[in-house]
Amino acid sequence: MTLKSAALLILTIFAGLQIYIRLAVNDPADWHVDLVKARPADLVPNPSAAITRLEGGAFVDLTPTDPAAALAAMAQAAAATPRTQVFAGSVAEGHVTWETRSLLWGFPDYTTAQVTPQGLTVYARLRFGRGDMGVNAARLAEWTAGL
Repeated sequence: MTLKSAALLILTIFAGLQIYIRLAVNDPADWHVDLVKARPADLVPNPSAAITRLEGGAFVDLTPTDPAAALAAMAQAAAATPRTQVFAGSVAEGHVTWETRSLLWGFPDYTTAQVTPQGLTVYARLRFGRGDMGVNAARLAEWTAGL
């Protein structure tokens, strides 16, 4: 294999992965989950409302005085975040999932926030891979600051 053909093969693989990541079908049924019924596996709610880091995600139960108002404030923070859009649900429903894409590759991360009996429950996780290098926990910390 020549250097030119090897470079072409690498570029083709890179382009194929990029296209797959950007165009992969992301079904709302898989990502806009009911956080009362489908809590992350083996996770005990943290009563101090600290963000619990999971492999590839983060989770928090918040207990604001007004969970609906906290969700609205969180929606404003999400709207101000680059490459973030509402994926499913709405603030009016009390249950929203946002999709945030990374700058270079366009990897999607999903953050679901829902008014629950615990108050406001938020779960952020990645779509591809196993680890997120703390990106979702950092986003949750930013979006929930001051709630």
